[in-house]
Amino acid sequence: MNISIAGAPVGRIVMRLLKDEVPLASENFRCLCTGEKGGILSLKGSKFHRIIKNFVVQGGDITTGDGTGGQSIYRGTPHGDLWGNFKDEKFLPHDDVGLLSMANAGKNTNGSQFFITTKAGLTNLDEKHVVFGEVIDGLDVVDAMQNLKVDHGNNRPLLENEVAIVDCGEL
Repeated sequence: MNISIAGAPVGRIVMRLLKDEVPLASENFRCLCTGEKGGILSLKGSKFHRIIKNFVVQGGDITTGDGTGGQSIYRGTPHGDLWGNFKDEKFLPHDDVGLLSMANAGKNTNGSQFFITTKAGLTNLDEKHVVFGEVIDGLDVVDAMQNLKVDHGNNRPLLENEVAIVDCGEL
């Protein structure tokens, strides 16, 4: 996942997906990274819309871009509902920096939004958000993101610090 801040490239984040432990979330993210399902189902060009230092950096709203939307690859399938949400899977602990986890609006509302933890021991996220991967390279990029100035009213990066996924795929 190649990241830019304010239009300038800052580096790549490489993640390992936990496809054996949480196959639905892992496959959803993989397909959103490759864009292989077509249409809006791609993370390429999307923004990180929520940054809270020593907590998370969040992105993946592929429909509205502001944290109110998103859609999984499972819309209209046995794994998804009419809105493109899919069910929670095995809950793993949020016990380390660099964990990749589903952002949601409550139980069984996983879509395309995800976050990366920037602090260990976030037990308040356990049993609510599905961890489905981890950053294996590029924590320096995540750290640069979490240190950006944000609008403290909504935790969005200031316009001059827009964080975008320039390119993404599968290695």
